[in-house]
Amino acid sequence: MALVTTQPKINTLIVDDEPLARKGLALRLAEYDNINIVGECKNGLEAVTLIPQLQPDLVFLDIQMPGLNGFQVINKLQELQQPIPLIVFVTAFDSYAIKAFDIHALDYVLKPVDERRLKDAVDKVFLTLERKQQDGNNLKLTRLVADLTGDDCEDILRKLASGERITANPFPDVLAIKDGSEVTRVAVDDIQWIDAAGDYMCVHAIGQTHIMRRTMKELEKDLDPKKFVRAHRSAIVNIKFVRKMVSHISGEYHLILDNDTELKVSRSHRDRVKEMIKL
Repeated sequence: MALVTTQPKINTLIVDDEPLARKGLALRLAEYDNINIVGECKNGLEAVTLIPQLQPDLVFLDIQMPGLNGFQVINKLQELQQPIPLIVFVTAFDSYAIKAFDIHALDYVLKPVDERRLKDAVDKVFLTLERKQQDGNNLKLTRLVADLTGDDCEDILRKLASGERITANPFPDVLAIKDGSEVTRVAVDDIQWIDAAGDYMCVHAIGQTHIMRRTMKELEKDLDPKKFVRAHRSAIVNIKFVRKMVSHISGEYHLILDNDTELKVSRSHRDRVKEMIKL
C-alpha cells in the first residue's frame, strides 16, 4: 500500500553502480505516493547526462562509483553550469564517519537501506521543498565540492572507507610559534606574508612579526592554497592582503600589499599568482 501524503510529486533520479541497490531503493521509494522515479543511472557519467535532461527535483546519489564518484558528479554539473537538484547521498560507509557530511548534503542513507531511515530522508525532502530551502542546500553542496574534488575527493573516500573522521577544512586556523619557553598562537587569517631569513621564517601578521624555525616547504603544507600563494622561492603571501599587482619596465611583476609592502613575483610563480588574484 502506498504511503499517501499531500505533497506534490517529487521527480526523483536514482544513481548507483550496483543493480541490486538501484532495484531495492526503487522498490522502497515506490511505496511513497508522491515520489515519482523518472530514471536510474548506473554510473556518474550517465548521471551528468541525464540530470540536465530530466531536471529531477531529487537525486539519490551513490558516493562511491567508478569513473565519476558522487562528489565529482556534482562538481561536473557545476562546471556545466547546471542547477543542482536536492541530493540525498547513498553510501555503505559507517554512519559515524558520514555524519561529517550532514552540513553539506540534504541527507544520507546507508546501504542496505533501512526503511525508517529512508522515511526520515524523504520527510526531510518534503520539508525542505515546503520551506523552499533549495538554494541554501545547493550552497552547502557547492562548498563541499570546492573542498572535495580531484585527488582530495579520492582521499576523503579512502578516509571514510577506513572509518576516519572527516573535517571540512584540513588546514589549521592557528599557527603555533615557539620562541624559547614561550609559544605564541597566531591566527592564520591575520598572516599577511611569510619570507625566509636563512634557516628561519619571518611570519608577518597584522601589527607584528614572528620568527620560527621551519622550512618554507613545511610551512606551506599548513597553509590553505586557496588563501596563500608562493610569490617566489622565499616568500608566501596571503591573497586577501594583496592590493594590486604591478609590472615594471624591466618586465618584473611585484605585489603591493595593503600595508604598502612590495614583494617580487618570480617568473616561475607568476601564472599561479595571476590566477589567484584573478588577472
